[in-house]
Amino acid sequence: MILSLGIDIGTSGVKTATLNSEGDVISNSSIKHELQNLDNVNPSVWWKTVKKAIKLNLIDLYSKGINSSKIKKIAVDGTSGTVLLANENLQPVTRALMYNATGFVKEAKIIEKYSPENHITKGQNSTLARALRLIKEDKNRNAKYLMHQADFIVANLLKKGGLSDENNTLKLGYDLKKNGWPEWIYRTGFKKYLLPKVYPIGAHLGKLNEVIANELGLNKKTNIYAGTTDGNAGFLASSKFKIGSAVTSLGSTLTVKVLSEIQIEDSNIGLYSHKLGKYWLVGGASNTGGNVLEKYFSKNQIINLSKEINPNNSSEMEYYPLANIGERFPENNPKRKPELIPRPKDQTLFLHGLLEGIAKIEKKSYEAIHQRGGSYPDHIITVGGGAKNFVWEKIRIRIIKTKISSGKNTEAAVGAAKIPFLFNN
Repeated sequence: MILSLGIDIGTSGVKTATLNSEGDVISNSSIKHELQNLDNVNPSVWWKTVKKAIKLNLIDLYSKGINSSKIKKIAVDGTSGTVLLANENLQPVTRALMYNATGFVKEAKIIEKYSPENHITKGQNSTLARALRLIKEDKNRNAKYLMHQADFIVANLLKKGGLSDENNTLKLGYDLKKNGWPEWIYRTGFKKYLLPKVYPIGAHLGKLNEVIANELGLNKKTNIYAGTTDGNAGFLASSKFKIGSAVTSLGSTLTVKVLSEIQIEDSNIGLYSHKLGKYWLVGGASNTGGNVLEKYFSKNQIINLSKEINPNNSSEMEYYPLANIGERFPENNPKRKPELIPRPKDQTLFLHGLLEGIAKIEKKSYEAIHQRGGSYPDHIITVGGGAKNFVWEKIRIRIIKTKISSGKNTEAAVGAAKIPFLFNN
């Protein structure tokens, strides 16, 4: 029996999952991150937490009578766009800037000057903008590697830096068509030596470092494979991985993803594609979602008021629910204003209208992908907190007109563990 260990570094903590080749979850673990100042995140804390999570997983594995030597494969996913700079000894020389850090106006202007029109790296909250800020902060120029969150963990497992994957590097500016870094990126002030060598998802990166293997209690012959982002790992965990597979994440925001045979991109509406083996994962993220609901209702109110909604009837409200001004997908419009008028006194009716409004944005998102050559889903798997609201599910079925169900395996760690089995690069 060969087992694969998936490691997911999420926003709130680290989760791991061990799978067999049939995709069965054999053991897992979950541990919260140590509390940190989000404006001054120390990446070394992540590595400590990952090691604790792996050890907890092995305890679970041993409790089932299985030896850790059966784990022969490891892949890692991390939050997309979280970056740091490290020296040749893999020690951070700057803070980490998290995926949701924003406000890098000067850097955005530089990127705007040199990047192609409507490029994915544009904007004051882009990964490239964060990276340029960190380069400024490395005043002594001690950095040798620019790393994403997943890259940092992989580097510590291998004791080797300078490696990344096609999914994490997409929003940093990696050119998938040319399989290389574009020349314009160096004109922004980015140092060429900082950029990692980029591998396809599932590519073999090397063997687990022997010292680390002994410290963690893992087989020193364990192979490390190129991983992905947390969003992609969540898709792999919950989908059947066939053309047309669709996953909607109903978390604080709304994210849709569809597996396609062709690359589909349209920066005008915030649509982009990740490379997954011989396929493409097409998707986008709207600013609508649970953050809008929680702006007006407590979690208990949402649960209780949902019970009073008849999902087969229309609220007759035409809302475009946003918590703040600005939309990313299915329209890329930073000036897009929320549409929440009229606001009825009946709280149940107001929630009904919001749930329908989010469902209509979801439908529009899938239609946008379909109009550009992707499949319109005949079945949508739902993950995230919103997947638990079955009244909302019935509303979405009525509006989107397709089969919808909740995902069984929704943990990104499960998706990461699937990578070495799914992709044979």
